[in-house]
Amino acid sequence: MKKEMLINVLQPEESRIAIVEDGILEELYVERNSLENLVGNIYKGKVVNIEPSIQAAFVDFGVGRNGFLHVSDIEHQYYKHLTEGSDGNGKPGRGKNSKGRRINERSVANKPPIQEILKRGSEVLVQVIKEGIGNKGPTLSTYISIPGRYLVIMPGLQRVGISRKITDEDVRRQLRTILTQLAPPPGLGFIVRTAGIDRTADDLKRDLNYLLRLWGTIVGRIKKLPAPVEIYSESDMMIRTIRDIYNSEIDTLYIDEPTAYQRARDFMKVVLPKHVNRIKHYTGNDPIFYNSDLDDEICSIQNRHVPMKGGGSIVIDQTEALVAIDVNSGNYRADDNAEKTAFKVNMKAAEEISRQIRLRDLGGVIVIDFIDMREEKHRRSVERRLRELVKRDRARTKVLRISPFGLIEMTRQRIRPSLRRSMYEDCPSCRGTGQVKTAESMAIEVMRTLMTTVNKKNITRLVLNVHENVANYLNNKRRKDITNLEESAKTSIIINARTDVEPEHLTARCYDDIGNEVNF
Repeated sequence: MKKEMLINVLQPEESRIAIVEDGILEELYVERNSLENLVGNIYKGKVVNIEPSIQAAFVDFGVGRNGFLHVSDIEHQYYKHLTEGSDGNGKPGRGKNSKGRRINERSVANKPPIQEILKRGSEVLVQVIKEGIGNKGPTLSTYISIPGRYLVIMPGLQRVGISRKITDEDVRRQLRTILTQLAPPPGLGFIVRTAGIDRTADDLKRDLNYLLRLWGTIVGRIKKLPAPVEIYSESDMMIRTIRDIYNSEIDTLYIDEPTAYQRARDFMKVVLPKHVNRIKHYTGNDPIFYNSDLDDEICSIQNRHVPMKGGGSIVIDQTEALVAIDVNSGNYRADDNAEKTAFKVNMKAAEEISRQIRLRDLGGVIVIDFIDMREEKHRRSVERRLRELVKRDRARTKVLRISPFGLIEMTRQRIRPSLRRSMYEDCPSCRGTGQVKTAESMAIEVMRTLMTTVNKKNITRLVLNVHENVANYLNNKRRKDITNLEESAKTSIIINARTDVEPEHLTARCYDDIGNEVNF
């Protein structure tokens, strides 16, 4: 399998990174330089308001709008003076509760109310874990984590851990042993990332020392700078992607801008010196994405209807609260057997759905309406297939069992607005609904406006501005009614047809007998 990473940073306004497997676009990352990316940044903030009813605080962290900090995202050090049952070393949540069960350090049930933990004016060290969406501000957490290539430093963890995505117990034990032997300093926690598999102790040691130097710099800034202020900023998208996503399966990285190419090589020399030669400078005459036939596919990513190879399709509708995905068999048939047809289409749809979710960066609650299947083994096969496919997703996902109605509910971690919300805005005509009133509907509305206006006092002339289609409907099909209104109210009605306005545009101006405008 040929796997490539294409990095398009030639245009200063936008960065695009695509991961292509055998010519098929599997992952896409887009970042606009005009839209500030805050996720991963660390700030020293100040509490400006506390809402006990939702157990949350609003924090000014210096970016113009306040962040949302829930009590579940408050680390133990902020309330350890209020609680009992630490292990004697001040470590959070390592003891047991009154029933002998382990305490979950993020559990709301084991924490004091937020109004006892924080006060207005309290200074807190926070990290942005989710971008603000719509009117909602960014989501913050006091659980700080800073990723390296193989390790993540988590100052509040105070222990070593292994990524949950590493499931092999022998590998987990081996990595834990290596990390323990490196003797990380007390009071700081470290987690081995999936990229740390098969890495030597020297590789992990090098990453550990880098993170310790970085954390020392951050601590110095925390002590020196007053709140609210930025303490640490994440790397740009190109460096982040190489750090977090690149692995030995990727054969080549193509970069189309010489300065970015050199920066990527310099970064790779530090983290993976043996792989520096995999970074290539793309010098073709055609744009890098166009040369790989990706531009057309990227343009179609936001299409509601997605056809599948061999027949069948899926339809994706994104709402404010959830994403609905419908599977259609179309003209696909399997041996004139309805059950087999449904099963095969659903299996193909599971693959395309998992891919589209990644490409579109859909998050939150996702409901998938698969074609009904009668046989239990087919239903479970579709479930398993979908679970297997979403494992490659970097965002956390959870897939529930298929319901009697053929629905699968799943959730996907939402870190930032989806690709659609980042690149598109609501249509000013339909306001995001996808529909506008017909000319007939608008004509009815115009007639109601006329009937409530023409009999107003002192009005002798009424001028309407409407869309051309509405004006044509009124002049052709409602002319008699308009004439009757003019005669009964002794008022002149003028309808102006406009081509430069929205289909639902309607303005009315009233004048008296000497030409002065009359308010109504």
